[in-house]
Amino acid sequence: MLGSRKLRAAVIGTGGIAQQSHVPALKSAADEVEVVAAVDVDADRLARFQATNLIETGYRDVAEMLTSEKPDLVHVCTPPAAHVAPVEQCLRAGAWVLVEKPACLSLAEFDRIAAAETEGGAYASIVCQHRFGSAGRHAAELLSSGELGRPLVADCRTTWYRGHDYYEVPWRGKWRTEGGGPTMGHGIHQMDLLLALLGDWAEIRAMAARLDRDVETEDVSVASVRFESGAVASIVNSVLSPRQESYIRIDCTDATVELTHLYGYGNEDWRYTPAEHVTDPARIGRWRTPPGQERSSHAAQLERVLDAMRDGRRPPASGADARRTMELVTGLYRSALTGTSVRRADLTAEDPFYHDLHGEVPDWAPTREGAEA
Repeated sequence: MLGSRKLRAAVIGTGGIAQQSHVPALKSAADEVEVVAAVDVDADRLARFQATNLIETGYRDVAEMLTSEKPDLVHVCTPPAAHVAPVEQCLRAGAWVLVEKPACLSLAEFDRIAAAETEGGAYASIVCQHRFGSAGRHAAELLSSGELGRPLVADCRTTWYRGHDYYEVPWRGKWRTEGGGPTMGHGIHQMDLLLALLGDWAEIRAMAARLDRDVETEDVSVASVRFESGAVASIVNSVLSPRQESYIRIDCTDATVELTHLYGYGNEDWRYTPAEHVTDPARIGRWRTPPGQERSSHAAQLERVLDAMRDGRRPPASGADARRTMELVTGLYRSALTGTSVRRADLTAEDPFYHDLHGEVPDWAPTREGAEA
């Protein structure tokens, strides 16, 4: 669609995630992409980002950048509450978008993004980098093909540690600006990968608590999920865990597949254990030999977005594919804050949680002091 010329890219929001993850991804695609501009409301931060990354042109205003630069692709790296408006602006200007997770603070906002897309592009892809490592794609293929047997039981844990100082950043730990706690901001990575491996979910039952951090949101959540396939899974999301780990385990009729890592995985982080009745070494060897050596990363996802741009098709981690993860997060909060089981089909526009993950539920959990009393 774009011939042989390089794509023109811009970055909106020049804080830590832009520098740590999006810039390396763009550099990895330097043969195809040229970063022509950066945007930030903070002039000093913008200037530092430009100087560090040799980006000549900077803007304080998204609309001005879109009019002047006409980018093909925009990376949106602002804090969560400031995602939707620039994503809509970019899409309506004809620019494709890679937006940092979480893409928005509610299903209502997600549907605003979808409404701004155009058939055949521009589209918005949400950062879900753990889907795109070689070993993750291989595991998804094995599971979907039935090579590992029928999925039965799964365990999905994001047990990370974020100290009190982490929440000194003003927008963190607040419903209106971060959307939620570790469920929304941290565990969403592993939950998205779990869905990529197991498919559609059907029902969720959850609890959330605010046990130690001085925040409005939860600092830990636990859930039980039933999938359309009949498989069941347990989920834990925490920022209170000194020994940090990201972990997924899926027990199937013919094998157990496990992933243990922290912020990104390689092939060596996956393990396959055959059931006693599976003895064919060639079959087991196929499980343990992913094609390729690609680590999960923003760069791995960007490569697939660029492929989709060239073909004029919807990129992965967009549309209904990405909405499913936001539905699971919404269902978890709705279940935890109302004490009820939630079916995926319950999450309609008439539900308060469609519009707000807090659901305007008063006094949903004890304060830290109350929990300690």
